[in-house]
Amino acid sequence: MDLALLDSTLADLGQPAFRARQVWTWTARGAESYDEMTDLPAAVRRELTERVPFSTLEVERESRSQDGTLKVLLSTHDNRKIEAVLMRYKDGRGSVCLSSQVGCALTCTFCATGRMKFARNLTAGEILDQALYFRRRADVTNAIFMGMGEPMMNLDHVLAAARRLPDIGISHRHTAISTVGWIPGIDRLTETKEPIRLALSLHAADEDLRSAIMPVNDRYPLADVLAACARFYAVKKRQVFVEYVMLEGINDQPHHAKELAAVLDPKVYKVNLIPYNPTDSIYDGSSREAIAAFRDVLVAKGIGATIRLTRGQDIDAACGQLAVKAGAV
Repeated sequence: MDLALLDSTLADLGQPAFRARQVWTWTARGAESYDEMTDLPAAVRRELTERVPFSTLEVERESRSQDGTLKVLLSTHDNRKIEAVLMRYKDGRGSVCLSSQVGCALTCTFCATGRMKFARNLTAGEILDQALYFRRRADVTNAIFMGMGEPMMNLDHVLAAARRLPDIGISHRHTAISTVGWIPGIDRLTETKEPIRLALSLHAADEDLRSAIMPVNDRYPLADVLAACARFYAVKKRQVFVEYVMLEGINDQPHHAKELAAVLDPKVYKVNLIPYNPTDSIYDGSSREAIAAFRDVLVAKGIGATIRLTRGQDIDAACGQLAVKAGAV
């Protein structure tokens, strides 16, 4: 929902300021339309239906995984395409993976989104409407900005959306922003008052290898990125999640694990090892045995490490798989 348009429309209608709060409260609870908002005058509901679209996004297609993961393809007002994902867990969590840009400019070689052209940043309303779409279908408890795009390059709109998430059931402590290492964004997040978590896509501790996998490393070398993460931890006192995609024969050997352990402070970081999901790329995913061995090296070195449960792979909804199939953005 375009909340600025909602405010201006209600003002044009001569409505008191609390009307906007009423509309937002209903929307955050999962209302499907203005018609459900029974404490608004009927005439106001009719005007809002005509003048303020209930969502800034149109649903193009839904895909549901065998494991219950739900992916949705959405279209913006200018016919740009984005994807978002809801992952459900047996413990009751409903975790949403939100996109922040149409396409991505940073071209990480393992990522399907990175092979799309960058079109534009999403607005706060477009980001929030992804979460609201899933809220209308299930309880949502967690959010990570790790869908299409680099969130730190659109941080104003990402934070504006994140600040609304507690109203729909996702606290700041259960919200994380993922970055490939965009230092200006990390430093800005450090300065915010909200206890939003930071996740770092790292994928290689060797600078040359990381640059080959993630060209952004040439602009912001890993050593400088880790220093920014250390500043975040010093202020927030919250561990940084390290995301490490396991690529067969590229970054998954024991010596790679030792290199990773050598650059990570156990107090500051916790590592999530991510099985790679095929995306018609030049890489193959590491075997379960290689991933387990990698984890064991980290743990022996005192680094907390877990293997992420892959969800939604059969509908291209897993980590690194989000991309509009036709490539049109």
